Amino acid sequence: MFYRSKNGLSDESLRQALEEQLGSLRGSKILILPPDYTRLYSGAGKLTAMIFDLLGDSCEIDVMPALGTHAPMTKEECDAFFEGRVDYEKLIVHNWRQDVVKIGEVPAQFVAEVSEGLVNEKIDAEVNHILIDGGYDRILSIGQVVPHEVVGMANYSKNIFVGCGGSSMINSSHMLGAFYGLERIMGRDFSPVRRVFDYAEEHFLKDIPILYLLTCTTNEGDKTLIHGLYVGRERSVFEQAVEHSQELNLIRVGEPIEKCVVYLDPREFKSTWLGNKAVYRTRLAMADGGELIVLAPGVVKFGEDAENDRLIRKYGYVGRERVLELVNDPANADLKANLSVAAHLIHGSSDGRFSVTYCTELLSGEEVEGVAFGWRPYKEEAAKYDPAVLRDGWNEADGERFYYISNPALGLWSV
Repeated sequence: MFYRSKNGLSDESLRQALEEQLGSLRGSKILILPPDYTRLYSGAGKLTAMIFDLLGDSCEIDVMPALGTHAPMTKEECDAFFEGRVDYEKLIVHNWRQDVVKIGEVPAQFVAEVSEGLVNEKIDAEVNHILIDGGYDRILSIGQVVPHEVVGMANYSKNIFVGCGGSSMINSSHMLGAFYGLERIMGRDFSPVRRVFDYAEEHFLKDIPILYLLTCTTNEGDKTLIHGLYVGRERSVFEQAVEHSQELNLIRVGEPIEKCVVYLDPREFKSTWLGNKAVYRTRLAMADGGELIVLAPGVVKFGEDAENDRLIRKYGYVGRERVLELVNDPANADLKANLSVAAHLIHGSSDGRFSVTYCTELLSGEEVEGVAFGWRPYKEEAAKYDPAVLRDGWNEADGERFYYISNPALGLWSV
């Protein structure tokens, strides 16, 4: 079932849709799997709050954000994202290193087939144990369908196998995408990683009572517009959302971008792990020899957890070929054991095709340059490229023409 509006679904329309789709769940034990605060414009926080208003008095409801490798939400983020309707103290924190159980294996032969022989190893399917033993009558997976560098189009079963998954699946799927090449993946449905998730969904999740609530959104400043809500379990529901997102979130530019300025909202982007969306969401549009300037006032670290941060600082964004050499060197067992980091280092590099300059306040120039990015002080660059003044798209200032993006998480730019 789907609900659409060109100008964005009203709150009343959303409440009515949720009543139609979820009203029969009164009296049930429910687990909600929304994204975290890094998906600020997904609309999932609002939908979660509405579900509490609809079912909270009659149902036992637990909430576990699909963190993947991200840092747990703070109380302030929880209150803001869920509009004060989710009790922070009762929020279940997913630990991707410890809280998972293996539910099956995607065969090596299948992985080799979908990757054109680039990867020839089995991939373990893991999920948080409470999806299996929590005794829930219904599990509501909520999230935004939008272009994504690893899987092609985010959400659907990715919210389960990565958002609520374990280190083995996360490492293997991210490296599969990196081997195959994000240029061949981003913005597309049937990527090798998506086919692996489809296999695991079909074979290992069929007895788990999951219902997907998928959004397609844009934003106007801080206002999120939910243009589409897609509800169901079948893959066809996801495919409809993919087509809608491709209409909304794929942005074509008329010429290669020589200079691109990307702003990272400090509420949403606190690490280069997340902030490098500025790199991979623009790389299809960047000109060879171009310059990417990343305004990053809230970025205070590289990885979302301490170990990933250490590895990024140690190895840096040194390009695809060099990262693959490092992974294959027996001396680098720590990187080999954390292939999602290796994949991230590949995704976050321009491979020397264009320059990447991070402009920070909370990371020093020495730290940023230590991971192979350029650096400039944020205040100086923000005075030149003022986020409060610039508008998305082509801009001119002091005789200079450049392209501005206020939020790289909501689109994929290409020529």
